[in-house]
Amino acid sequence: MSNYIIYFNQQWVGDHSAEWFGSRGPLARAVVAEMKEAGVLVFAGGLVEEIEEAIGVDENGNLKGPITTDGEFVGGLTIISAETEDEAKMWGAKVAQACGWPQEVRKFKD
Repeated sequence: MSNYIIYFNQQWVGDHSAEWFGSRGPLARAVVAEMKEAGVLVFAGGLVEEIEEAIGVDENGNLKGPITTDGEFVGGLTIISAETEDEAKMWGAKVAQACGWPQEVRKFKD
């Protein structure tokens, strides 16, 4: 088994109505429940959207403001333990469909 991260950048979400976002929550929670039932879920969670609330720490241990690249920052993530890359991609696709925006799937180094 290998661990994979499924995540999205907040900028990938796009502009949608409150009703649209409200309709996605149950779908996302259903996928997380399916992952739990399948025994692949390690962790899943969304992050606070206000990037100014992020805390950066430099290589010397000094606190800084948010550290972003080209204004992009992670909006949420899921970590799974999957048998194969194809299985990880399948879960990534389910998360993307439930959320309504793209996801990236990446394997952790062994």
